[in-house]
Amino acid sequence: MKITDVRIQPVNHSGNTKAFASVTIDDAFVVHNLRVVHGRYGLFVSMPFKKVGDQFFDISHPITAEAHERLSQAVLQEYQHSLMNQI
Repeated sequence: MKITDVRIQPVNHSGNTKAFASVTIDDAFVVHNLRVVHGRYGLFVSMPFKKVGDQFFDISHPITAEAHERLSQAVLQEYQHSLMNQI
């Protein structure tokens, strides 16, 4: 799996969600609506989900820990890069 593009859309409010991201994999598959979230222990990437009643269901997510780590690192790196470009 090669992450070939990451696009960040910052959120302009004071909540925990700091940005939305879209990730392209192998120039062939895109995942939208990943979120960069500021949690208790810092920033993390939340995978896309939908809410049905009181429950939340994953729409897509990495299967392995390695894939999750690579995806999270790519999104957070691009998020940090986008912050530097705003200054």
